[in-house]
Amino acid sequence: MNAPFPNAATPAGGTVDNAVQKRPLTVLIAAPRGFCAGVDRAIEIVERALERYGAPVYVRHEIVHNRYVVDSLRAKGAVFVEELDEVPQGVPVVFSAHGVPKSVPAEAEARQMIYVDATCPLVSKVHRQAERQIEAGRHIVFIGHRGHPEVIGTFGQVAEGQMTLVETVEDVATLEVPQDGSLAFLTQTTLSVDDTAEIIDALKARFPQIVAPKAEDICYATSNRQAAVKEIAPEAELVLVIGAPNSSNSLRLVEVAERCGTPAKLIQRGSEIEESWLDGVTTLGLTAGASAPEALVREVIARLGEWREVEERAVLTAQETMIFKLPRQLTE
Repeated sequence: MNAPFPNAATPAGGTVDNAVQKRPLTVLIAAPRGFCAGVDRAIEIVERALERYGAPVYVRHEIVHNRYVVDSLRAKGAVFVEELDEVPQGVPVVFSAHGVPKSVPAEAEARQMIYVDATCPLVSKVHRQAERQIEAGRHIVFIGHRGHPEVIGTFGQVAEGQMTLVETVEDVATLEVPQDGSLAFLTQTTLSVDDTAEIIDALKARFPQIVAPKAEDICYATSNRQAAVKEIAPEAELVLVIGAPNSSNSLRLVEVAERCGTPAKLIQRGSEIEESWLDGVTTLGLTAGASAPEALVREVIARLGEWREVEERAVLTAQETMIFKLPRQLTE
């Protein structure tokens, strides 16, 4: 830890003058922040599976996009792999919260594997919508980020060629869709609310008859966390977002802060923060992506406290009471 005043003289008593005070720093802590109901459920599924079946329990893909969470579960006996062929015969496997293509549980059943699906129920809802739109004879335009596990899982619910990905407003202008069929659109659950609205407006302008989902696909937690950042960012000179570089919802929080005109940084741990970031900062905004535990928020506060006298101020914009049921096989 760096001394706050490295050039301070040490008095005869051998201790630094306690009268020297750190400069104050107001930290606006967004609420809601951190774990959502889907992440809580996914983590508990792995923990319950370890209790039920014993270690090791394999997990296909990171259960959620957070290294701290993954390492904590690994220490308890979880083994993380990318594909089912890495799972030994007779060992249980959990599918991540992001969802998987239909081919994955089909392969698990063919191998007679014990598996538990930790897909977030709100992602599963999008999967069901995709199936219904195809049954209705519609081609699906899916708004999302190429290569994200949730996008891969959703595309894997329908046959190849029945869904087309768009990532930006510009993509809509060049979008090629079947000429003789009707269209519907769906979205990834962790997108920017504002960016997605612009893409949807562009789709409706080009394809006036396109069918929208009955309810918004972007999940409540994503929307709530973005709204909270919009509240704190204008009052801050810097916003810190705790989350992983591969966490879509965390990256969107950085973008939301920057859209408000406030510089923002994505960090995974408190140790990544540099004292120089606080130059000229009297008010700092702090939030955490939906996969980041509250322990990391406290870690960041402690790190800031090494250099400044921190005054915490919670900024509440929504109450979250959502709870998702666990799979029956872990509760019976």
